[in-house]
Amino acid sequence: MAQPSKIEWTDSTWNPVTGCTKISHGCKYCYAERMAKRLQLAGVKKYKDGFQVAVHTSALDEPTRWKKPRMVFVNSMSDLFHKDVTTDFILSVFHIMNQSPQHIFQVLTKRPGRVLKINRKLPWTQNIWMGTSIESERWQSRLDDLKNTNAYVKFLSLEPLLGPLPNLDLDGIDWVIVGGESGPKARPMCIEWVREIRDMCIEKKTPFFFKQWGGVFKKRTGRTLDGRVWNQFPATMRRQFRCRKTS
Repeated sequence: MAQPSKIEWTDSTWNPVTGCTKISHGCKYCYAERMAKRLQLAGVKKYKDGFQVAVHTSALDEPTRWKKPRMVFVNSMSDLFHKDVTTDFILSVFHIMNQSPQHIFQVLTKRPGRVLKINRKLPWTQNIWMGTSIESERWQSRLDDLKNTNAYVKFLSLEPLLGPLPNLDLDGIDWVIVGGESGPKARPMCIEWVREIRDMCIEKKTPFFFKQWGGVFKKRTGRTLDGRVWNQFPATMRRQFRCRKTS
């Protein structure tokens, strides 16, 4: 079934894969790991092994049954391009996304190198948005891997933002999301880092989405930057949904 999401930049989540392993310092306080452990304790079958990587073939065809167009965050509880997920299963996920043009699928990975490795095998369609996470300059090389894929829409999730990104090259990038870390032991984010990225987006005319300041109590800190809520999306989203509603 569709899982409505509280994540500000999507409508629903779809998890044909669950579980992951840490790959960089942005993963240190992974929200998905905390959630998976809670769901395991609650007896949810999908999380019987906690945060170990698992594929769920029974969940594959869920989006084909959702008639209302929506933005779908793919594998909010995992990483589709984890080494333990076979290429065949990745292709199965892509096949479902190809069959569901009424939706926009937002695929986010910290492993764009693997995306690039199998890029030519992937059946890219315009409703598949491909993104990568960059938390600091140390991981900025992920941007180059993303740019070299054949995805129609490419986006960045700079969350949790743990340092400045003064040399971010937004050429070829269609959308930028920025957010601070939230939850226990959340590491702070400086307003100067966020402003610098926002100003880059304005200069390049790249849609900018500010998700949250984060912190232990993220509802208190909110998501206002310089007196404004930044909720920009790629223009392709507006075109796609407008066409669907009038067809």
